[in-house]
Amino acid sequence: MFEKDLLAGKRILVTGGGSGLGAAMGRRFLELGAELLICGRRLELLEATAARMRGDTGGEVTPIRCDIRDGGAVDAMMDALWHDAPIDVLVNNAAATFIAQTEHLSFRAADAILGPTLHGTMYCTLASGKRWIGARHKGVVLSILSTSTITGRAFTVPSAMAKSAILAMTKSLAVEWGPKGIRTVAIAPGAFPTEGASGQLRPEGRGEGWAKRNPLGRAGEHRELADLASFLISDGAGYINGEMVVVDGGSHLRSSGAEDLLKWTEAQWQTQRAARSKS
Repeated sequence: MFEKDLLAGKRILVTGGGSGLGAAMGRRFLELGAELLICGRRLELLEATAARMRGDTGGEVTPIRCDIRDGGAVDAMMDALWHDAPIDVLVNNAAATFIAQTEHLSFRAADAILGPTLHGTMYCTLASGKRWIGARHKGVVLSILSTSTITGRAFTVPSAMAKSAILAMTKSLAVEWGPKGIRTVAIAPGAFPTEGASGQLRPEGRGEGWAKRNPLGRAGEHRELADLASFLISDGAGYINGEMVVVDGGSHLRSSGAEDLLKWTEAQWQTQRAARSKS
């Protein structure tokens, strides 16, 4: 399946591509022959990641600074990209989340999650779609969601809401844009530890026993997610449309992943709120 030229000729934009799962997927796309575009808010991080990727793969990587929470900035980025050539694939990876008691969330804290996770994803998808349709160019949108779209998830309610909304978008656009040659698909990863997500979702005081509770007894490996993403955006998955693929070792069949937080004391929550206010 994963032949060297699986993604040859494809121009792929990954939001939040400078680190974590976005970088892992991007690296794999390069290995499979794609041209890669990575965007995010921190240009220095993007440039450093792009340099490492070029050195490791010899592939073509372009870093782009863009705050996807700003619809105007997204449109400007897309105009600049399309000036050179159309993109073929959009990977909606950028997102934000942290654990919190929902009744303690301020409007600003909720918007900090909804901004990139929901609005940014929608802005990027609409900006890509209208250009694909206007140019009669086929395209693929892959959105990275979570199993909270199936189970819900206590203590990360804005994220669960946003991811569920993007799943609704994925299913809706599969019907609306499918006849125009545009596929929309999604992945719901389980535990694939990254430095950023682990700091927000697995703070000090939250045990690591969650990995052992997974039916397979381990966390996922970044390559496993990257391979699945590569297949879903490839021509080999050309008849998959409007679907979300779960890759979590069966974990969501046992737990939503938040039950341990029901046992936290008020002192633990106060420590968490204090740590978040400093970040």
